[in-house]
Amino acid sequence: MSALDSGLARAHGEAALDARIRTTAEDFRVEELPSFEPSGSGEHLLLTVEKRGMNTAFAAKRLAQWAGVGEMAIGYAGMKDRHAVTRQRFSVHLPKRVAPDLAALQVGADAQAPADVVAAEQLQVIEHHWHSRKLPRGALAGNRFVLVLREVRGQREVIEARLHAIAAHGVPNYFGEQRFGRDGDNIANALAMFAGRRVRREQRGVLLSAARSQLFNRVLSARVAAGNWAGLQDGRGLEGEVWALEGSRSVFGPEPFSESLAQRLADFDIHPSGPLWGRGELRSCDEVAALELDALADDESLALRLGLEQAGLEHERRALRLRPSDLQWQWLDPEALELSFTLPAGAYATVVLAELGEVREPGRR
Repeated sequence: MSALDSGLARAHGEAALDARIRTTAEDFRVEELPSFEPSGSGEHLLLTVEKRGMNTAFAAKRLAQWAGVGEMAIGYAGMKDRHAVTRQRFSVHLPKRVAPDLAALQVGADAQAPADVVAAEQLQVIEHHWHSRKLPRGALAGNRFVLVLREVRGQREVIEARLHAIAAHGVPNYFGEQRFGRDGDNIANALAMFAGRRVRREQRGVLLSAARSQLFNRVLSARVAAGNWAGLQDGRGLEGEVWALEGSRSVFGPEPFSESLAQRLADFDIHPSGPLWGRGELRSCDEVAALELDALADDESLALRLGLEQAGLEHERRALRLRPSDLQWQWLDPEALELSFTLPAGAYATVVLAELGEVREPGRR
């Protein structure tokens, strides 16, 4: 499954390879990069864990059971998939500042456990510290990925040329398929919710995010197809562009395109942005606003726009461009390619893979 399954445009041309990912959990490794150091005191036990075969929500439930607290006492910065080996932080609120036995939290480390259980689920505490606050969502600097593609089909020189292009120019910053549900049904469910279907409170947030992500992806795909997703059209900046600062949620503009903006764009200090839909007026204007509205003029997009506006969300912006940091690769054998790179928080490794080509996951449509 790739980020381009729904017809989103690819920026660097046709697929350079066909491959498989996640044939084992060890082929998809993710390490969360923390954005702060533990305070060393407080009522929250900050745990760095490495887990295999369990997603973040499942691990949080395990932690709550272990600590004898409600799930609201567990904090985590980002969501991680089940089909991977992941290292991330959790916080556990323990007002009496007494930590339960850490050894009792280990999962899959018992040699007497059935082999299939050990293989399916593992959790190991890497380090622990006391901290003054619950770990909030988004409190991470980014994620470091080490991925292995297997059964790779394609010409090595073409694949490596594509990797050089990604390293130099980045990729479209699409939302990955994780936003849309395992079978891609979050958009249908969002439309049903907007039409009056009642949903649980926690599901409502998921569906609102999916609706926003769908509209953003459509705008970005339209700009990729038009050749201006990276901020230039025939060597000039577009009128009405809103710029996003690298490594920040801050935006500025529109303002007249200048040599200074052109240099900052070339240096990846700023990026063009697209809408995270809400009520009120678009911040973009002129050419860019026309592009955005044209991309979202179909019936489904109009229904999603109206639903988000009626839900009370305000317009926000997200960078259209993403460049992996420290992208490296090596061939493990003629059909196995290992990639390593770092992405900022909120970016998806699957969209980097999608620019390489058709990368499929076993058992997933």
